[in-house]
Amino acid sequence: MDFNEFLKYTPKILNVELPATNAHSKMVPPNRAELLKNTDFAIVSPKKAAVMMLFYPKNYQTHLALILRTSYNGVHSSQIAFPGGKVENDDIDLQHTALRETHEEIGIASNLINVVRSFTEVYIPPSNFMVYPFMGYSTNELKFTLQVDEVAGMVEFPLVDFLDDKILKSKTMKTSYAGSIDVPGFQVNDHFIWGATAMILSELKDAIKMVL
Repeated sequence: MDFNEFLKYTPKILNVELPATNAHSKMVPPNRAELLKNTDFAIVSPKKAAVMMLFYPKNYQTHLALILRTSYNGVHSSQIAFPGGKVENDDIDLQHTALRETHEEIGIASNLINVVRSFTEVYIPPSNFMVYPFMGYSTNELKFTLQVDEVAGMVEFPLVDFLDDKILKSKTMKTSYAGSIDVPGFQVNDHFIWGATAMILSELKDAIKMVL
């Protein structure tokens, strides 16, 4: 989609009633759905994080910025994610967290990002994080500077591909909370996006389609 055309739709997204769990549920593996249903958040007291769903023009076409996490000894090693991270004591609010982490991880300053709105939070059981997504856009063609200890690379995701249902796939995987199960997700080139990132993407996709 041409970026100028995309900009015509962004104000409408502000007034959309978010599909929330209806969209998230499309990307929740069966075992995880049961786990979430039985989770008492008052007891587990999840940590907070915020991420930025950042759109921008590349060759005049709308793209979405995703990152490839570095390989490390942790539950999110080598996964595709949004730029973002945990809330720090100095953060003013969750939006500030998302903007700060985006700057730290991929080098895009907050004054280059127009924040459209927040989206529905998603809980990640293995790491006990509640993740708060924000949608934003930059009118600039972006040059990314990666925080190499956390980000191994960028996945620049064209909006036209994102809106195509052909990328919706299922893959048999071993997860941290189950054995070998079929997991729904998005197939983006050689990358399979699943879990919390796929749930967030699912709500974003549904919200955009509501205004097109």
